[in-house]
Amino acid sequence: MSKRDYYDILGVAKNADEKALKGAYRNQAKKYHPDANPGNKDAEAHFKEVNEAYDVLKDPQKRAAYDRFGHQAFQNGGSGRGGAGFGPDFNSSMSDIFEDLFGDFMGGGRGQRQGRGRNPSGAQRGSDLRYNLEINLTDAFAGKSAQIRVPTSHSCEQCNGTGAKPGTQPTTCRTCGGAGAVRSQSGFFTVERACPTCNGRGSVIADPCARCHGQGRVSKEETQTIDIPPGVEDGTRIRVAGRGEAGLRGGPAGDLYIFISLRPHEFFKRDGADLFCQVPISMATAALGGEIEVPTIDGKKARVSIPEGAQNGKQFRLKQKGMPVLRSHALGDMYIQVTVETPVNLTRKQRELLREFDKDAHHNSPESEGFFAKAKAFWESFGG
Repeated sequence: MSKRDYYDILGVAKNADEKALKGAYRNQAKKYHPDANPGNKDAEAHFKEVNEAYDVLKDPQKRAAYDRFGHQAFQNGGSGRGGAGFGPDFNSSMSDIFEDLFGDFMGGGRGQRQGRGRNPSGAQRGSDLRYNLEINLTDAFAGKSAQIRVPTSHSCEQCNGTGAKPGTQPTTCRTCGGAGAVRSQSGFFTVERACPTCNGRGSVIADPCARCHGQGRVSKEETQTIDIPPGVEDGTRIRVAGRGEAGLRGGPAGDLYIFISLRPHEFFKRDGADLFCQVPISMATAALGGEIEVPTIDGKKARVSIPEGAQNGKQFRLKQKGMPVLRSHALGDMYIQVTVETPVNLTRKQRELLREFDKDAHHNSPESEGFFAKAKAFWESFGG
């Protein structure tokens, strides 16, 4: 026997709004209620039809499915059509689809919940820690071992990290059965949220440890030795596995991340593995040439030959005098850039000598001579 149309049962049109549906339901329910029709099996059957019809049509999602598929929307298998239908397995399959699509985004999906279900202790991995360490360029060149003090947490020795009073153990949460999550029905969809009883841990502690108050860890500051390899650059990150915050209730510890920053150096500027150093030289050295000594990053000296007539800004390359390449045996280069310094606080004799030299020095300064020759032609083009 085929089922009657839900709209016909309530006596409303298919475009009836929520108010009309509710009014029709009240009238029909009052008319066929078992209390008003004691012993009347037909009235009882009709009353069940009225409740079934209203239960579907009052829900926008169910109503939309019914308008499209009719009663087949709520029959498993779709009445032999070959479709999946919206039967008892529909909510479960839709939940699986949402877990596959959004599981990672929402916190791990089905696999993570199953993992929680197998973890009655509620153990959780500890948080990662960050420490900012500033070093100088010579430390970055040679590498060093640095001792740092890090505020962190350790597994509670009194309860061995369980969070429970010694002699007791966490128990599986009765609300979620250890899954750490509970489900509720909303229309066609199953909504999952963290269990309110155990806060998603899957277990509860009846008698918490007095020292750690049920956390399974205690806070303290400790000194750690960090090995900094040669060649680190500004912003280098060093990971120290398992040296972060202790896990909750016996869970694994997080990691410690050291972020390196370099203090400015008084001589050198760094570009990757290369170093740059500006060295002032006198006018006489630049004109006549000579030899200068410059510092290197390893604390030694290097000799640089200045050719006669060196101009301001000229660069000299010292091979393999730069920084080491991180985790490599290669070395960068060092570049010396000379800046010709103009003398100040001249004596009378020095002034006279410079003026005498300048009278006959035009042919010794080809750049300035060429510039002013062009400037003269430029002015003449304006008739000036």
